[in-house]
Amino acid sequence: MHIHILGICGTFMGGIAALAREAGHTVTGCDANVYPPMSDQLRALGIDLIDGFGADQLALKPDVFVVGNVVTRGNPLMEAILDAGAPYTSGPQWLAENVLQGRHVLAVAGTHGKTTTTSMLAWVLEHAGLQPGFLVGGVPQNFGISARLGGGRYFVIEADEYDTAFFDKRSKFVHYRPRTAVLNNLEFDHADIFADLAAIETQFHHLVRTVPASGRLVVNAREESLQRVLARGCWSEVVRFGPMKEEPGALRARGEPHAFDVLRGAMKVARVDWALLGEHNQLNALATIAAAEHVGVAPEVAAAGLATFQNVKRRLEKRGEAAGVTVYDDFAHHPTAIRTTVNGLRRKVGAARILAAFEPRSNTMKLGTMKAQLPWALEEADLSFCHSGNLGWDAAEALAPMGEQAVVLDSIDKMVAAIVKAARPGDQVLCMSNGGFGGIHAKLLAALAAKA
Repeated sequence: MHIHILGICGTFMGGIAALAREAGHTVTGCDANVYPPMSDQLRALGIDLIDGFGADQLALKPDVFVVGNVVTRGNPLMEAILDAGAPYTSGPQWLAENVLQGRHVLAVAGTHGKTTTTSMLAWVLEHAGLQPGFLVGGVPQNFGISARLGGGRYFVIEADEYDTAFFDKRSKFVHYRPRTAVLNNLEFDHADIFADLAAIETQFHHLVRTVPASGRLVVNAREESLQRVLARGCWSEVVRFGPMKEEPGALRARGEPHAFDVLRGAMKVARVDWALLGEHNQLNALATIAAAEHVGVAPEVAAAGLATFQNVKRRLEKRGEAAGVTVYDDFAHHPTAIRTTVNGLRRKVGAARILAAFEPRSNTMKLGTMKAQLPWALEEADLSFCHSGNLGWDAAEALAPMGEQAVVLDSIDKMVAAIVKAARPGDQVLCMSNGGFGGIHAKLLAALAAKA
């Protein structure tokens, strides 16, 4: 078929485009200000991209328009599609009907760690020879691509709780109907579409309802919110991970995050020795092992796969070093993720100074819903620099409890200048954003080199 994708440059919709192209379909697409890196990846696959949402694209007459959740009523092309009565569907629904149907789907859900854990699970299954298909909201460095159909019956997908499309306000993940579902954690997020945590718990329970009795739920034992989700009803096997003390049947870790034994009850079933840092990644590994076990991968085989896991781009990714200062890039934007990322770097660099640069860019952070948590999130950093552009709240007031440890700046150039002025050889600069952050990484490295 010929599919035309609206909002094609987002990671998820771009992944759908790559899968459709691999399956032999004709794929075209459009987006506002067609942008890399996804635009470059798609053009390399021979996918024609159109800049903007002009109504004239109706003349392409595809078999179906696949609509991303970036599209709203009033969009010129969408209005033309509706007026013409042309066929349209959402990305998750197209994926469910044309790629996932008949496959054993392993879905990874959670407020944090979805991309990393999905990538881990896909790599572990690949290491075990299962040739999984996957769709990840990032680029796993072991694969170098964000999506592929795969050669086996297994498909690993990042299961997002954000809504599906303007005409389908259910979470994306209810379309996937997994046989194996990881519930990694659950906190309040997406304040633009969810009123409170209870509303998100309801969506997670909708996901639980879709898992068959022969399926498996892999659930973080430390999350009270997830226990509430299961208390609403559960019809599948549950394997818990990460309890603080020994628990029958649950997987837990013994040792440091970079090298630890995996225990089931009191019995050691595997050992993980790998390059990743932080307790959050230790928990991600336990979830991966429990999920892979459900499709026949023994824990020791999964652990051997994790030993060669290279993480995902933009996860404490070192971007370079200049004037003795190291610059990292990370996707963290929720306060809990910021705290976890800073803690992970602290464990890596010991007493070295950490200079944290961040922009509250997600819809939730722009609304200021979690601004009071920012001092807590940043407390392990020695200095913090906040980009305050386009915020509807006072960042300086929110960060006032940090005193001189926090600096608020309204432009990227001012932020670069302030960081370069403060930086000393041996410092670690951690840039955190779920966007491009105005190219701050390259600007910092250039300015530091010029200073040197």
